[in-house]
Amino acid sequence: MKEHQYTIILEPDLVEGGYSVTVPALPGCHTQGDSLEEAVAMARDAIACWIASAKQHGEPIPEETNHPQAIIITVAA
Repeated sequence: MKEHQYTIILEPDLVEGGYSVTVPALPGCHTQGDSLEEAVAMARDAIACWIASAKQHGEPIPEETNHPQAIIITVAA
């Protein structure tokens, strides 16, 4: 079984708690979790399901070769 690496974006839900997760390289691949650990586990499951569906429908599986990076910077304004 081939392994794939994908960037996931975790956004805190400030109203209800937990995290929402998106996978930019896989259109429509979203999930959520009540904790950071659960959100990451749910992302793994969502990615696996996305790939399984693509295979079942004969669609290509995107490979993410350049992983986006996010950093926090401080700007005085």
